[in-house]
Amino acid sequence: MADTLVRLSHASLFYEGGITALDDVSLEVRRGERLCVLGANGSGKSTLASVICGLLAPDEGEVELVGERVCTGGAPDLEAYRRARRSLGLVFQNPDDQIVTSVVEDDVAFGPENLGLPHEEISQRVARELRRVAMDDYARADPSRLSGGQRQRVCIAGALAMEPAVLVLDEPASLLDVRGRAAILRVMGRLAAAGTTLVHVTHFMEEALEADRVIVMDHGRVALAGAPEEVFSQGEKIAGLGLEVPFAARLSQRLGLPWTCNETALLNTLGTGSNELLKRDRSTRPRESDVAGAKDLSHSSGTNEPVPIVQVEHASFSYGPRGHALEDVTFEVAAGTSTAIVGQTGSGKSTLLRLLCGLETPDEGRVLVSGSDLSRRRNRKEARRAVGYVMQHPERQLFAETVEKDVAFGPRNLRLPADEVGRRVSRALELVGLSDRRETSPFKLSGGQRRLCALAGILAMEPSVLVLDEPTAGLDPRGRAMLRRVLGRLRELGVTLVQVTHSMEDAARADRVIVLDEARIVADGTPREVFSRENERRLAERGLGVPRALRVARELERRGRPPLGDPLTTDDLVAALKNEPKGDRPLLARSEVR
Repeated sequence: MADTLVRLSHASLFYEGGITALDDVSLEVRRGERLCVLGANGSGKSTLASVICGLLAPDEGEVELVGERVCTGGAPDLEAYRRARRSLGLVFQNPDDQIVTSVVEDDVAFGPENLGLPHEEISQRVARELRRVAMDDYARADPSRLSGGQRQRVCIAGALAMEPAVLVLDEPASLLDVRGRAAILRVMGRLAAAGTTLVHVTHFMEEALEADRVIVMDHGRVALAGAPEEVFSQGEKIAGLGLEVPFAARLSQRLGLPWTCNETALLNTLGTGSNELLKRDRSTRPRESDVAGAKDLSHSSGTNEPVPIVQVEHASFSYGPRGHALEDVTFEVAAGTSTAIVGQTGSGKSTLLRLLCGLETPDEGRVLVSGSDLSRRRNRKEARRAVGYVMQHPERQLFAETVEKDVAFGPRNLRLPADEVGRRVSRALELVGLSDRRETSPFKLSGGQRRLCALAGILAMEPSVLVLDEPTAGLDPRGRAMLRRVLGRLRELGVTLVQVTHSMEDAARADRVIVLDEARIVADGTPREVFSRENERRLAERGLGVPRALRVARELERRGRPPLGDPLTTDDLVAALKNEPKGDRPLLARSEVR
């Protein structure tokens, strides 16, 4: 049919070592359709995306792309693939796999230039797409100097500049802040409205609600398919596949209300409904896994004054003439606490982590770990034993032939006895759930599994401070839950945690939240302080948000319900709705966003 732009018939694809990435997949995508692909890490989502955009040919079955029969009986037609690719676009999960030049506008122009378009049209497309993804101010910038989220937007602009008939996006928002993610979703909405066929791979269930159709992958097969409401109504199957239903569905279930994954419909019910709806069960107690843990840091470890293990004193850092990446940053991290660092893309978060790890030294000010100034080379060497660093892109940390050898590399460099190395490796792999992948090449793991493997390699060093840059990016819901459990267990063991995150829900689970904006700290306090009523507008102005539970509570209050306090988690919100608190607890003022 002319309206079918993508057709896969009994397609199977096998990787080296007998790994089945796609298993007898049959799928059609119609012109103008917005298809969302869900699935746990390793389920075959990215492989399917690569087949749809013509980067991979299956070993068995047939593939037809934009009217071209590109593969028959597992035999690819290279000329047909060449013709089809002119109408296919792909945005990778990792922007560094896609950027090819040293100037942003040149990178966006790369695709149209290869199509042989006139110079004037190329310039118009580049300007249009950079403006669409809010990167027009960086047209002459070096992509290597941009943050991960900014580089991702450059990649999206490059794909859009090709004006593809089918655009495949593989986790395009996984590294973006709240504002950036919303902007990309708006762009996708406009593209869909304009008739562009979209295939969107994501781990964010709420994003799937915008699709016309959802498919869920499991071990290379299509396990579920249908409209979003139809797919998410199968909650038990969704959970069994390592996923979760959208927030509105989880909340409606917890409250005993009619099931819905439409947040607007749920708000309408809660905003106008009687409290009788919620009186069936007032025994709700917070689950340990969902407690925010927003303690007052002034009482950490049972003492009046916490012991600082990390001290940053008036630190400034610049990568060059474009201005400060960090400017006059001062704070302390108490031993045994957890700190979340949030801020919009480009605010300086990753740079700050590099200073904490001794990978960079400040141009002004100083950074101390356990009292040692990291401006001295000897101290930096010692600090790297105490501070573990999990990068934003885990594949940069992986290099060995097997998972086991990769995780063992650090302990062996410490010249530990073989039995101690083995103990640490086994313990770390068990913690992250990769015990059964010891002999697997780390490069054959899914993106989320690579992140867990990289974390295991750091955990095997048994650091006293663990620094993580966007640790949940690229993880499916099961992986995110596992990582949170791992971090919780490390916290119980006394490991100090510092993590950069774009997830306000993860920030709400920390003891302390530091907000960066334009290279400076603009808020610092407990989650309840930082996400207070006084700060909500200021956070929004800086491209940030608040935890979803708190946002829902505020919306219900605007619709006339009595004040619900400051629920930071789903459990907090459920308890507040069932007990109808009459007012808010007093809030401290020291965290007001400046």
